[in-house]
Amino acid sequence: MVAGFLGIDVSTQMLNQQFQEPFLAVVIDPTRTVSAGKVEIGAFRTYPEGYKPADDPISEYQTIPLNKIEDFGVHCKQYYSLDITYFKSSLDSHLLDLLWNKYWVNTLSSSPLLGNGDYVAGQISDLAEKLEQAENQLAHSRFGPLVAPTPRKKEEESPLAKITRDSAKITVEQVHGLMSQVIKDILFNSVHQANKSRTETSDPEPMIES
Repeated sequence: MVAGFLGIDVSTQMLNQQFQEPFLAVVIDPTRTVSAGKVEIGAFRTYPEGYKPADDPISEYQTIPLNKIEDFGVHCKQYYSLDITYFKSSLDSHLLDLLWNKYWVNTLSSSPLLGNGDYVAGQISDLAEKLEQAENQLAHSRFGPLVAPTPRKKEEESPLAKITRDSAKITVEQVHGLMSQVIKDILFNSVHQANKSRTETSDPEPMIES
């Protein structure tokens, strides 16, 4: 699921809910969709102004870039996510078939590892910044080893645990992209090389005059 709303999104959604009910916001992350190989989509509504929701645990972990954590934290109690279900009609199937017939060459020749290079580099850079921040926080706890740690709520995780989740998610997406490339290589290059080898072995040997 997409991470959620930023401040401007919350303000826009609250305004639309006041004058255009029923109204909901649908958010799609195109970059993560390509990287993960599945549609990253979320639907949200905002709470009425002044309403304070209960401190319910987050049902699904969400990766949030370091430069957006502050904005996310300020507004995370102002909206809630909706359950989403998918369906595909016969018209959808027909349109997808038309798109596949038109773009199948681009689909097979494209590589998520190459196409999302900047996005992946940004993820790794964000991960490095989070690690550096966690290291600085640990270094500045002067009495960390001597004082018993403050008990955490069950739904809360340590910064290092969140970093581990983020790194695992990046790794899984990259492995999926690599698997896709390996499968394409086996399907196309291996068959071509096998046919080439078979042709070379079947060619008649040249006659040598004595």
